[in-house]
Amino acid sequence: MAARHSTADILDAAVHVRDAARSATAGSAGVDTVLAALSEVMEHDHASLTRWDPRRRRHTTLAGSYPEEATAYIETRLHRDPVFPVLHSPARGGLWLGDVPGPLLDASPGFQDVLAPLGIVDGVAQCLFTSDGRYVGMLNVSIRRPRRAPDPARAVVTLLTEALAATVASGEAGPAVPSGPVRPPGGLSPRELEVLAELTAGRTNRQIAELLYVTPRTVGTHIEHILAKLDVPNRAAAAAQAAAWGIRSPH
Repeated sequence: MAARHSTADILDAAVHVRDAARSATAGSAGVDTVLAALSEVMEHDHASLTRWDPRRRRHTTLAGSYPEEATAYIETRLHRDPVFPVLHSPARGGLWLGDVPGPLLDASPGFQDVLAPLGIVDGVAQCLFTSDGRYVGMLNVSIRRPRRAPDPARAVVTLLTEALAATVASGEAGPAVPSGPVRPPGGLSPRELEVLAELTAGRTNRQIAELLYVTPRTVGTHIEHILAKLDVPNRAAAAAQAAAWGIRSPH
């Protein structure tokens, strides 16, 4: 499907993407419908939506059109690519290929070994975050011809990230907790359980933040909530209680 060219048409197409994302979140439509709607915003040769799995330390493709080798790279190696720390920020509105410095592209196996052989010269990688700053996955879009400038699709893709993040986050599995009659008290949220599990390994806030793809400040806030809910004085006591329940870090 050809992308629309006027700003008004692109904004109209963006509404279609948002509606498709909401339907996918509700489970009444597949995620592939979201990518189909995205093609109205910007014509592309390959695209994918992936979900980040913090336990397995990899992405899982929910829908995509990349060749097998490129899909495998996105799922298992992209998060270790030198480009990833640059684009992995809740404040960044996506990293467009044309904006990546040449030396960084030269050092990127993802570009040199995967995208370049496909003839890719443009596109965007957009990390997706929930409202509380939790990293949930990525949108990747690749194009074999340069896009015109100025490009209204750039701003529209940024505006769509909240809806896309909701789509990716829907259906996530929560952290594993012990089965049986004993359950952790205090009403801990799934994210707080993940942080609590990492406390049992003696990890610092920064180390936990790197594992869960959130900021150290967010980890600190979660720990404050954990201590209050469990009514314990410090993180060591919280870790001891978690160990007694059988909660362990999966990493």
